[in-house]
Amino acid sequence: MSKFYTRLNEKLQEFVRAQKIFFVGTAGNEGRVNLSPKGMDSLRILNDHQVIWLNLTGSGNETAAHLLEQSRMTLMFCAFEGNPLILRVYGKARAIHPRDAEWEEQITLFPKYPGSRQIFLLDIDSVQTSCGFAVPNYSYKEDREELINWSEKLGEEGVKNYWEEKNQVSIDGKPTGIF
Repeated sequence: MSKFYTRLNEKLQEFVRAQKIFFVGTAGNEGRVNLSPKGMDSLRILNDHQVIWLNLTGSGNETAAHLLEQSRMTLMFCAFEGNPLILRVYGKARAIHPRDAEWEEQITLFPKYPGSRQIFLLDIDSVQTSCGFAVPNYSYKEDREELINWSEKLGEEGVKNYWEEKNQVSIDGKPTGIF
């Protein structure tokens, strides 16, 4: 059965570090709810009340738009191997952009990925575990290289042009604050 915690204790931190994928949920005041899978080496636990994750260039920029209206964010981790478990991390988040003073310090926590767009800092309100008995077993094979290859091929200027064309507003027409 589910249990709530006020922090991300060491056992739960170990679980998070072992996962190859996590899911991010956000919503603005109106419009669509966004649920987005994230992978690669893009998440760090700062302490038992904060996590930070690197957002790479993608087809949309929903998370950034939602956080300008509503700072709520949920991260979900599922055990696809080993003992079943679902972990949800609830809190308030904010975006850190390359133009922000904090960027230079925070970006050093991650590998140097082309197309790094924002960093999201989540202050944890609560953490919930649930059984995960119905989550199927999968075996991790490898990270995909397509996004890195695509970003490298575009180059820094091409990625910024892509942001101008595709990432300035959400699918609901809300500003993302990317520039």
